[in-house]
Amino acid sequence: MQVHFGEELIRAEWSRSVGCIGTFDGVHLGHRTVIATAVDRARDRGLPCILVTFDRHPAAVLAPERCPKQIAPLSANLKALEALGVSLSLILPFTRELSQTTAQSFLDSVLIDEIKAEMLVVGHDFAFGKGREGTTDWLQSRIETEVIPPFEIDGHRVSSSEIRRSVEAGDVEHAMKLLGHPFAVQGVVVSGNRMGRVLGYPTINLARSYDGVLPSNGIYAGMASTNQGRHRAAISIGIRPTVGGGDRTLEAFLLDFPETEIYGSSVDLEFHRRLRNEEMFDSLDALKEQMARDVALVANDHVLR
Repeated sequence: MQVHFGEELIRAEWSRSVGCIGTFDGVHLGHRTVIATAVDRARDRGLPCILVTFDRHPAAVLAPERCPKQIAPLSANLKALEALGVSLSLILPFTRELSQTTAQSFLDSVLIDEIKAEMLVVGHDFAFGKGREGTTDWLQSRIETEVIPPFEIDGHRVSSSEIRRSVEAGDVEHAMKLLGHPFAVQGVVVSGNRMGRVLGYPTINLARSYDGVLPSNGIYAGMASTNQGRHRAAISIGIRPTVGGGDRTLEAFLLDFPETEIYGSSVDLEFHRRLRNEEMFDSLDALKEQMARDVALVANDHVLR
């Protein structure tokens, strides 16, 4: 998949395309239905599927105090879009100037002139342009537009808001059901207090580069993708009260990880299920015994592969 940051970089040699536009944070099952439909329509017509999205949530500019935390960073979303068969993703910087662009101007200058869309595929709640005047009805009166209805599971609409609530509550299994894949966090490995080594379970400490949602404090079973492959992981989020507390940290013990240097490496942590709440133990020995039980649960989880 090609990626362009800003429409001024596009010099399209195709004469027509099928366009798809939205925020697509986390690329959940509802998003996937919209995008997969656009890809299918493009293939049926022998055209490229061009996806238009933004470098940040519009609220980050228009109402920072109400801006939701990201489900996934842009890099992870782009990987998901590529896997779905998108030909090119156009990433537009969302600015106040862009927010004041009329729907007609955006349709003409970006969707028709730049990506050369002859058809659009959008979600049921999509709207764009100044004052959100570019509704689905507005689009359908001006360009061929297919509107995808809400995606529901058990009678409930899948939404980014519901996924954020599930993650923050620690219900990562429900979040995975809505996403269609495990909720994941991306970060780089930094030095910690090395207490894990003292306890016999050396962990990696992750530092993130984006303001993303995190599961509530507790212990989780998951998977870690590193430069050495994929590994089962016992993941801890919290303040580590037994060893003095402090700032909230994200760390993981990786099963079967080779004894190689990993500081500075990028790691993706997938959260598959919650094992327990964070606890205060009476001694380091009691903590070590519980960590052994946590690791055993991860090791015996046949879903983690």
